[in-house]
Amino acid sequence: MKIIDRYILKSLTGPFLFSFLTIVFVLALQFLASFADRFMGKGIGFGDIAELVALQSAWMVVFAVPMAVLVSVIMVYGAMTNASEITVLRSSGLSLFRLALPVLIAATVLSFFVERFNNVVIPHANYRSKTLMADIVRAKPAFGLTENAFSSFIDGYSIFVGDTDESSRELRGVLLYDLTRQGFRNMVSAEKGVIDFSSDDRFLVMTLYNGEIHSLQLPGDGRYRTMSFDRHRMVFESSGFGFSRTTEGRMRNDIRELSAEELFFAAKALKRELGSREKSGSSLQEKGLSASESGIDLSKNSGIGGSGDQALREIKRLDEQYKEYNRYMTEYHKKYALPLACFAFALVGVPLGVLARRGGFGVGAGLSLLFFVFYWAVIITGEKFAERGSLDPAISIWSADFLVAFAGVLLLIRLNGVAGGSGR
Repeated sequence: MKIIDRYILKSLTGPFLFSFLTIVFVLALQFLASFADRFMGKGIGFGDIAELVALQSAWMVVFAVPMAVLVSVIMVYGAMTNASEITVLRSSGLSLFRLALPVLIAATVLSFFVERFNNVVIPHANYRSKTLMADIVRAKPAFGLTENAFSSFIDGYSIFVGDTDESSRELRGVLLYDLTRQGFRNMVSAEKGVIDFSSDDRFLVMTLYNGEIHSLQLPGDGRYRTMSFDRHRMVFESSGFGFSRTTEGRMRNDIRELSAEELFFAAKALKRELGSREKSGSSLQEKGLSASESGIDLSKNSGIGGSGDQALREIKRLDEQYKEYNRYMTEYHKKYALPLACFAFALVGVPLGVLARRGGFGVGAGLSLLFFVFYWAVIITGEKFAERGSLDPAISIWSADFLVAFAGVLLLIRLNGVAGGSGR
């Protein structure tokens, strides 16, 4: 039996490497196509661009390996079925489960290495990538803006720029929407402007010329006012969106820069803080909720927890912290669920390969695409449910692996029963 196992694994090596490199190449091209217009002609060195692409390609590995497993397994088992090798092996008394065993063992080993890559290499790559992007933006502040499109690289602001001049750092046709003030909608339009950092890199300064400011108060009576200016300066905190001075000791404040252990530790700390806040402010929350359910206007009732607004703020703060906790736990489970997709796709790939022979390779390719789309649709939908607290993060993320593996087991049982065999 070891000869058969080696034969199957050897047959898988070529298609797997080809599929993996092809998928990574396509994803890298897609990344370059999306950002090429922002890189080229901006005075950024080729070495920096190559390093950034390499760092951004790290996440593509975790995405590409499970896909390559499914494609290669379908190709190999489809070819074996087409050459009647599966029929001969089944006639010798081997079940389809036994023929799938070497692939499942290899997929399990591969899942381990992908998990290590996902927890060790990717957090560091994301950290380096963000640091490099911050250095580029510091040298070229207009890099974060896309011509003839709205950009939201500054939190709470949507900025449209018609044209940019790299030599003078001048912006033309500027339109800015300020969404930071609750109850107000501000729009600033200007003929031209310049953007740069302050001398200490603590602030991002945008100076606009020849424009207007439009302000609308919502809701209420909808008061509207407009002002014209010859020169208007806007100052933004640079620490809030990655423009802080980069050093070797920069804190990893992005969830994508953390390993599973760090994510779990941060989630536990947040859970303890939530527990203590719930105990100390449970009466405040209960009063606020009961008042809301009773139709009481908390903004006018100062007797609830000293202030109705305070009760609303406390409830909103708790809700945001719960969402943050769910985000941490969702990312934690993804660190393990995505690598284990190698096993799930291998399990479903064996029967799909046999079906590809019976219905043509187009059927197998269509079925594999169906499973790709289905898997990622479940992952993305699960993330949304988990973030809102509608479903436990573990169930939301692991359900994709479970459903694909379950489908693989059902197909194996069905095909094994149709083909017969001793089941050894």
